[in-house]
Amino acid sequence: MHQDSSAPGGSGAHSVLVTNAHFGREGQEGQTPQGEALVLSTEALEFVADLVRTFRPRVHELLAKRVERQARLDANGSAELDFLAETASVRDGDWKCAAVPSILLERRVEITGPVDRKMIINALNSGATVFMADFEDSTTPTWANLIDGQQNLYDAVRRTITFEARGPNPKKYALNESTALLFVRPRGWHLPEKHLVVDGQLSPGSLVDFGLYFFHNAKELVARGAGPFFYLPKLESHLEARLWNDVFLRAQDKLGVPRGTIKATVLVETLPAAFEMDEILSELREHSAGLNCGRWDYIFSFIKKRANDPNAILPDRSQVTMDKAFLNAYVQLLIKTCHRRGVHAMGGMAAQIPIKDDAAKNDEALAKVRADKMREVKSGHDGTWVAHPGLVPVAREVFDALMLGKNQLDVKRDDVHVGRAELLEVTPGTRTESGLRHNVRVGIQYIESWLRGVGCVPIYNLMEDAATAEISRAQVWQWIRHQAKLDDGTTVSPDRLRSVVAEEMDRVHAEIGDARFAGGKFEEARELFTRLSLAPRFEEFLTVPAYELVTKND
Repeated sequence: MHQDSSAPGGSGAHSVLVTNAHFGREGQEGQTPQGEALVLSTEALEFVADLVRTFRPRVHELLAKRVERQARLDANGSAELDFLAETASVRDGDWKCAAVPSILLERRVEITGPVDRKMIINALNSGATVFMADFEDSTTPTWANLIDGQQNLYDAVRRTITFEARGPNPKKYALNESTALLFVRPRGWHLPEKHLVVDGQLSPGSLVDFGLYFFHNAKELVARGAGPFFYLPKLESHLEARLWNDVFLRAQDKLGVPRGTIKATVLVETLPAAFEMDEILSELREHSAGLNCGRWDYIFSFIKKRANDPNAILPDRSQVTMDKAFLNAYVQLLIKTCHRRGVHAMGGMAAQIPIKDDAAKNDEALAKVRADKMREVKSGHDGTWVAHPGLVPVAREVFDALMLGKNQLDVKRDDVHVGRAELLEVTPGTRTESGLRHNVRVGIQYIESWLRGVGCVPIYNLMEDAATAEISRAQVWQWIRHQAKLDDGTTVSPDRLRSVVAEEMDRVHAEIGDARFAGGKFEEARELFTRLSLAPRFEEFLTVPAYELVTKND
């Protein structure tokens, strides 16, 4: 336990307490505890503590508003989901965000991934235009992962980052001369950080991630001709965007960085945010770098926000595709909105990964990626996401062929007329036994990985993150809650789910072998998945109870 004794009040009412500091081990990537001393310097902690003291009350207030809104949705159905009457002037106004800086004009292929050392090097070297280092859905927020991640980014910004793989085939990794531009995604407002206690209360994880990265790297990034660039996850309203904007203003002022230096892209990955795209851009106008279609979390949010609505039951996840119903509507509206306001409209994730041992399946996977990227670029997106370096050339090939300039900001999409009905349109399709089993099998395997501290994992030839497990357990909960019919005429009952879970656990055991199964956290993952799927009320985020599990011994 480490006390920042320089904080006012010492151990009294005004203090900064870092628990589990000096975790006293050589890092899993060759890091040493000395890196922690740099990341958690007295000055850095003072900076973060100032952000926490200033903005934590508003974080709690906005989280309470989410709860209140969900209660109204549960009681009144989708009537609560609509464009805001009080902000009509913002939507109708003829305004634009600040001009996109020259270094951000082109973002045609972006790769995302966790903040471990090898991943950062490979992603920056991948040939992508941008790498988004992810403290959120791709990273289990153990204290070790977070501190190592901050140290890794510190080194990456200064181009001193290296990694040496040990074992029978040792290999050294270092940055190429030309690398992707770095963005960072802090955690969402909903996730606390139990290891940084300010004045007796936990800190918002978002402010910890943002504050440490900004403090250590903002001026260095500017000096190197780039800047502190961010992705903002899971916003549900323009008021939450306003909070981020105020955080940016204070952070820049505290460090003497000119206002507007920060640029942030908001992931539109919640259903309420789709009704407030103009308002979100307006709140971040000085700092906006556009919006992104966070497709997997958006599907999860569509289920969650309409959890009690029997008219909002989705088919198998594989049938909920971007060219149909609510997903297609929100894509078209996002592109139109962004280009009207002069900022980028970024496409969604291609989760496929190369399949080395099956040429036919690999060709099939790459064909799906090409088709997805073709749809995006033809719709007017300014760039797209991939999850694996092997997909960068495929996505780049499509965008290079059809996006001849650096972006498509001149594509205004005045042909798009998306209203409330289109944003709430349910995807047609069927619910199947195989879809149920796939949700169970993939959901539990991902949670097991997350509980082991690995937040980004390949499962059945897809690179999965936390949104995967969220969709999986949300669909199961929804089907049980509304006694939804499968295509064989049967329904999913609690007893049937328990039976399917047991059978799919046996299948996973057979697929991965005795040693891996015995050494994993499958029983904990099974219990959490089953408990959340059968809960009487829908749990807002599975990562909240999962965080308690991974940190209970810290």
